Amino acid sequence: MKNPLLISSFFLFLLIFGCSREGSEESNTYDVVIYGANSAGVIAAYTAKTMGKSVILIEPGNHMGGLTTGGLGYTDIGNKYAVTGLSRDFYRRLGKHYGKLEQWIFEPSVAKSVFQDYLDRAGIKVHYEHQLINVEKQDGYIREIELENVADTASSKLKVKGKMFVDATYEGDLMAKSGVTYTVGREPNAQYGETYNGVQLMNGHQFPNGVDPYRKKGDPDSGLLWGISEHQLEQDGTGDDKVQAYNFRICLTNNPANRIEITRPKGYDSTMFELLVRVFEAQPDMRKINEYFIWSKMPNQKTDINNRGAFSTDMIGMNYEYPQADYKKRKQIVKNHEFYTKSLLYFYKTDPRVPKELQDFVQEWGYPKDEYAENGNWSPQLYVREVRRMVGEYVMTEANCVGTEVVEDGVGMAAYTMDSHNIQRVVIEKDGKKMVKNEGNVEIGGFGPYPIAYRSLIPKKEEVKNLFVPAALSASHIAFGSIRMEPVFMVLAQSSAVAACLAIDQNISVHEVNVKELQKILKENPLADGGTAEILVDNDDAESVQIKGNWERQTYGGYGPSFLKDLSKGTEDNSVRFVPNIKEPGMYDAYIYFSRTKEVSNQTNVILFDGNTEKEIMVKEEDIRVEGQTSGEWVYLGQYELSEGKEAFVEISSKGADGIVVADAVLFVPRK
Repeated sequence: MKNPLLISSFFLFLLIFGCSREGSEESNTYDVVIYGANSAGVIAAYTAKTMGKSVILIEPGNHMGGLTTGGLGYTDIGNKYAVTGLSRDFYRRLGKHYGKLEQWIFEPSVAKSVFQDYLDRAGIKVHYEHQLINVEKQDGYIREIELENVADTASSKLKVKGKMFVDATYEGDLMAKSGVTYTVGREPNAQYGETYNGVQLMNGHQFPNGVDPYRKKGDPDSGLLWGISEHQLEQDGTGDDKVQAYNFRICLTNNPANRIEITRPKGYDSTMFELLVRVFEAQPDMRKINEYFIWSKMPNQKTDINNRGAFSTDMIGMNYEYPQADYKKRKQIVKNHEFYTKSLLYFYKTDPRVPKELQDFVQEWGYPKDEYAENGNWSPQLYVREVRRMVGEYVMTEANCVGTEVVEDGVGMAAYTMDSHNIQRVVIEKDGKKMVKNEGNVEIGGFGPYPIAYRSLIPKKEEVKNLFVPAALSASHIAFGSIRMEPVFMVLAQSSAVAACLAIDQNISVHEVNVKELQKILKENPLADGGTAEILVDNDDAESVQIKGNWERQTYGGYGPSFLKDLSKGTEDNSVRFVPNIKEPGMYDAYIYFSRTKEVSNQTNVILFDGNTEKEIMVKEEDIRVEGQTSGEWVYLGQYELSEGKEAFVEISSKGADGIVVADAVLFVPRK
């Protein structure tokens, strides 16, 4: 006979928990709720979870890692000094895969495996294809968000409560839905006293003079060629709501064993590229692939292909609706960009009007079998360079980039040029002739790393009190163009997560977080795991560097704010001694940074003293291999046991030099 108590208990279980939840609503509560599983979202989730907080990581799409796993393998660095904490750890873990200290050029699948390892170690599951539909606020705090499972629309809505929220998306969707002030497009120069905001008609990625814009040359009545806007060009510095061009960072391979042929996309129309043909005609001497694409080589015969020139992978002017669009419309815009890009590749491969040198090159390439297998071997991540930008407690501007305004609440650094891709393709008149021009490209650099304000990561106090926005942060268009790099987003995400933990522990709002305390934690616990921090000694650390003789200071192109150069070519007794403060005794791997410079010595004399023994090391210039968008490389000096204190040192001298000697930075990484 069956036990009636067991039967009734079983039905009570069904009543409470339910075998079927159709039509019901689930409710969950977490310490930190993170919306967006791009690179920033993964790092924010890992940080908060490692610091002991309950975390949920929600992704509106089905892709994890954002652009870093979406084809952008040729990392936009600017200056490695600006890449700290878990962001730097990510590139170190890539380095381990490729047999180096750090790796800044990499395959998408390798980057994804590294991010997945972070999630696995922290025990974090990504909730994919859950799109935000509602935000509930009370007394200035987000209390609950509601999400729809687009992969299973018949399932219940997911309601998530949280103490702190992080909007890690490029789009700033949670930020916008929460009633936070934001902007789209370009501010006029006058708004923030800038020079390079608003409309900018410059020469970068530009058409040569005289390219006719009309279907029938010289005949306006025939209409404009595909891709040219009817908008009238405004004066330089004028603001608008237009958005810089998006594109895909294309991963191809020329390995026959791993190559899928580039085929004709459904709906292919070669008239989309009539304007490109005219560019070929106007530039008869330009027949190299890197004059039409940035064709960057990745490991294992793969690429990261980016836009270059007047007509390339950027789909200029076709993304204006994206920032404010719903998820369905955005998906269509992404598909339009995919169609354009695949059509462009097919055009290069097959159209007889493509110069033979270019066509022969492209025909060797195809889609890699071992990348994006779940998405037809094509990246699911469009490079949405700029979408919404929060207008928060502080707005980062051009003045911050060039150093005329320096914030004291920095919780991360940026170092890239003030960069914007083209925004519109228009008809102008010059010397009495109508011609096509691109507008919006800006590339202004020449400055060192600068701090990013904590206040630029949080909304205005009167709007939301428990939200961080590390990607769609508060910055003008042109300042955002310098900040918006994947390593920087990861740094700011970690800073946001640590601040969220502080706010939870102290039961305060994001505006009440003690920034000096936050800065201290980020410096002393850079991996958020309580481990021993590595020790960096830069030439600008006056208390830790001893300079002997004549050295010239160069403020751009090194590691950190500057580097030193000895110009004596061995005729003078010049040296720079780097003295680390060892707080935790133990085994350390020692490295020295060599900044790329002209007329460098073929060898550099280095002395390393571990507190007991001096070791002389001769570093050969031919052994230093600099890859990617970086100005230098770390060179391994060996493994050493170091005692607590300031006994150890690394000294660079002009001894035996036959060219310029560089002294920049040394690094001691604790052995785990």
